[in-house]
Amino acid sequence: MRLRLIPREESFFELFEKMAATVKLGAEELLAVLKDFTDIERKTQRVLDIEHEGDELTHEVIKRLNTSFITPFDREDIHHLASSLDDVLDHIEGASEYLRLHAIEQPLPQMVSLAETLLRAASVTAEAMPRLRDLKNLDDYWVEINRLENEGDRFYRRTIAELFSGDHKAMDVLKYKDIIEEIEQAIDRLEDVANIVESIVLKQG
Repeated sequence: MRLRLIPREESFFELFEKMAATVKLGAEELLAVLKDFTDIERKTQRVLDIEHEGDELTHEVIKRLNTSFITPFDREDIHHLASSLDDVLDHIEGASEYLRLHAIEQPLPQMVSLAETLLRAASVTAEAMPRLRDLKNLDDYWVEINRLENEGDRFYRRTIAELFSGDHKAMDVLKYKDIIEEIEQAIDRLEDVANIVESIVLKQG
């Protein structure tokens, strides 16, 4: 059994749990916009506010990283994990912003489906983050995130192919593509988060 002779800085774990919860909230709000496409200004502002909350948490991680003598694991991994969680929120907010700026009449059903996959991945991430404290029971998390990312990729490719099939106006295709790409990128960044966590476990094992 591995003994820990140096106390861990609990604040990092708390911040990562808050960041993952904020990502999940952002995914929930984006899906809510897509499912009920009314009062867009207010709803997209809510997503932007959540993204700002994520920025503040990221800045706090970096600040504590710069002032902490002892860290729970490698400093570079802490920085990468915080940055990747922040990237997820950036893409969620990007999708929300395109929904507002492009002034589409209604989201495509495919956008809703992809956002549902995003929310599932965000939920799995939020559920897994407390386990970072002891680095145990994370195998199912990696497997599920990988499955969801593959599901998202397949759905994204089918959707893009359908968009360019000739059934949509050229300008609408570009608008839809912007939104769909942001959602797909958010899912990809959640896989990055899982890969970083896996790397941390391997290094600490």
